Amino acid sequence: MSFTHLHLHTLYSLLDGAIRMKDLIKTVKAKGMSAVAVTDHGNMFGAIDFYKKAKDAGIKPILGMEAYVAGTKGRTDRTEKVANHLILLAKNEEGYANLRVLASKAYLDGFYYHPRIDKQLLKDHSAGLFGLTACLGGEVTSACYRGDMEAARSAAREYKEIFAPSHFFLEIQSNGLPEQEKANANLKQLARDVDLPLVATADAHYIQREDAAAHELLMAIASGKTLADSKRMRHSTDQLYVTSPEEMLAYFHDVPEAVHNTMRIAEECTLELKLGKAMLPTFKVPEGHTPDSYMAELATTGLEERFKELPYAVDRELYLHRLGTELAVISKMGFSGYFLIVQDFINWAKRHGIPVGPGRGSGAGSIVAYALRITDLDPIPYNLLFERFLNPERVSMPDFDIDFCQDRRDEVITYVSGKYGQDNVG
Repeated sequence: MSFTHLHLHTLYSLLDGAIRMKDLIKTVKAKGMSAVAVTDHGNMFGAIDFYKKAKDAGIKPILGMEAYVAGTKGRTDRTEKVANHLILLAKNEEGYANLRVLASKAYLDGFYYHPRIDKQLLKDHSAGLFGLTACLGGEVTSACYRGDMEAARSAAREYKEIFAPSHFFLEIQSNGLPEQEKANANLKQLARDVDLPLVATADAHYIQREDAAAHELLMAIASGKTLADSKRMRHSTDQLYVTSPEEMLAYFHDVPEAVHNTMRIAEECTLELKLGKAMLPTFKVPEGHTPDSYMAELATTGLEERFKELPYAVDRELYLHRLGTELAVISKMGFSGYFLIVQDFINWAKRHGIPVGPGRGSGAGSIVAYALRITDLDPIPYNLLFERFLNPERVSMPDFDIDFCQDRRDEVITYVSGKYGQDNVG
């Protein structure tokens, strides 16, 4: 292998990318490549989908994004419709964390026609990232196309300072467009002028060349135009497909280092995600307690209170044995904090007169949930199984189905947001 795709759009580039993940992985393998990047427009919606499918197939996934960079007035400005393209690739965990921050900030406070970042935000979160100048919509590339080499040099030097040494590349593309050819020629000169490396990409939007017609339909849908509309957005090329290493080397025969640099970047990208671990906020327990010990205390006390309320006789030993068994499983699986979080906001709602449902779904099979008043259904008389809710042989996040009165539900959300922080609650 001598080439890796570092600029590629999947169906998560909504109504622009036409590449399905499973087709991408199959094609990359068939063409002898062992790594590939996904750089969807302004978002990382497909990152985990892509990562899991690539890993399962033995392909190295490189997580990235084609960011939109706002103009000199910054990303919060709503007067300039400026959104220069820039490819960002996560090199490691730090880069992936920064990529998530950039994607989130782009939507939360930078959205104006596009989710935008700005250079200051990028500078603050550039560690662990590779940067590529992107397509004709990029600041450096568009200046090269216009022949404004002074502007191109200025922008290239600015980005060179933003990224770590050897982490910013001038991107040349193989789409065959006359505009791109002009830009490519000037980018090659710019590389010599400012001492920056070249990198070759295909800016793939579809799997094979024959898909170009279908992709044209997709873009017409995106812009709300008919195919007969001469003013609709379109790509006047059929070369935005997943090319082979041989095709890229043939196209850039004069600068083979641009093709080989894709391998250099791919080899340096070492991100490994730890998937499947629940990411929960921390529930603060009283001093001297752990989440396990505090939950055990609350559940034991709560069950005693339930005994006093029940209108029927119970086998106390049976109930206490079931409670101990459930507590051991919950503790072993690391979900004591989850139970504490849920019982806290449910009991807060009950104390404030907000109607809460009695419980439904598999969670109603838990005596711990009953003791903590997460549910109001005694599971013992009905032989309800705790294992349907939480089972150490099938590790998965527990999920309580909870119903709050629609008239005051917002008060519960406000309480949770205040307790754990607005940025930590969805």
